[in-house]
Amino acid sequence: MKRVLFYLVILIFLESCGGSGNGELVGVQDRKPFYQPQPFGMAYIPLGSYTMGVGEEDIAYSQVRQPKTVTIAAFYMDETEITNNEYRQFVYWVRDSIARTLLGDILPEDFLVEENKKTGEMYDPPFLNWHTKIDWQGEEERDVLEEMFLPESERFFRKKEIDTRKLDYEYYWVDLRAASKKDYSQDGNYEAGGYANRPQGLQDRSTYVRKEKINVYPDTLCWLFDYSYSFNEPLTQKYFWHPAFDHYPVVGVNWRQAKGFCVWRTQLKNSDLASRKGEASIHDFRLPTEAEWEWAARGSHDFNPYPWGGPYTRNDKGCFLGNYKPLRGNYTDDGGATPIIVAHYPANDWGLYDMAGNVAEWTVDAFDESAVNFTWDLNPSYEYNAQVDDPAVLKRKVIRGGSWKDVGYYMQVATRTYEYQDTAKAYIGFRCVQTYLGRQKDDNPAKASHIYNK
Repeated sequence: MKRVLFYLVILIFLESCGGSGNGELVGVQDRKPFYQPQPFGMAYIPLGSYTMGVGEEDIAYSQVRQPKTVTIAAFYMDETEITNNEYRQFVYWVRDSIARTLLGDILPEDFLVEENKKTGEMYDPPFLNWHTKIDWQGEEERDVLEEMFLPESERFFRKKEIDTRKLDYEYYWVDLRAASKKDYSQDGNYEAGGYANRPQGLQDRSTYVRKEKINVYPDTLCWLFDYSYSFNEPLTQKYFWHPAFDHYPVVGVNWRQAKGFCVWRTQLKNSDLASRKGEASIHDFRLPTEAEWEWAARGSHDFNPYPWGGPYTRNDKGCFLGNYKPLRGNYTDDGGATPIIVAHYPANDWGLYDMAGNVAEWTVDAFDESAVNFTWDLNPSYEYNAQVDDPAVLKRKVIRGGSWKDVGYYMQVATRTYEYQDTAKAYIGFRCVQTYLGRQKDDNPAKASHIYNK
């Protein structure tokens, strides 16, 4: 019996030695290797350096662009602008999440997940159960969901429709820039980790968590707001929700809605990965920085004014290469009067469509005429999180790419302009990016494995 116990002790000792690498520094073992999949519908943009802001024209004499060599890390970018149908998935998710929350009061066993069946852990607050389908016409559900619909006094021809004013999305994000601020006390001692008026930052990190609440439904009336004396009623009534426009770029989305969409898209993917054992989460989807957008739009053609690399807006057959306002206002000469289906024109050399024309695109950057002078040359970005009561000048966000209603100058990859973050326009959409985790796509992690497997 003593001999058996002796061998067990020896076996446990040997096992512990194996886990510790025999006293050598070998890192944490048995970690699952990570290979970043290419996100669906996205193109890979390699890391590189280029001269940002190169352009020969400045028709507004604004002098807001200056040549500067910058370096950009690798990332993925949506091949096209976010379409009506893609954005509608976000709207429907918000609609259904509100419905599930309401139904959870009467049918918690069907619409709320309150307990982890495997561990017995109780969730407070509970998670929404997305596996149970909503019966919108069910006898029990009908009365509970009634508050989501337009009141009878507002219904048109008695048609029962969702009240889009109630489609609010609440989300949270961490203000890393606030967390990175340094505070110097009056006696000269250095303290890290908070604004001067937030000394609790080191003790309570929740002080850097920001809460946002947005209404997610696009402003379909933007077609009338932007063009008062123009017959745009058909687009106002049908552009967002009708199947004929499913693959057209979504418009009427302000900067804050675009940002909220990116947060939701990240949560949607990470929730799916979390349901699979051992899968690591992805990096956040987000709006591109201004420098990332221009690097992607150039498609490896440095110093050229357009994404296709040439100095002209037509190809060698005389056909226009983008949807904009050509000549003296002949909108249809390029094949479309207003926004048209995405990917109608050829992609640039990195597989991105409509980087010039169709709709302009939001970036994450705040607009400042002299930003090029104070931003770093490695992944430059100037961000400012404007509050509701901030002056309008602080709410300016950079838009790029030009649109169906712009002249050719705004189609150039270096042209800078802006709109206000709380405005929605019939000529502005957006696309998402995702930072590549690593140096370059063709890096092979297995090449370095011999270092740890001697």
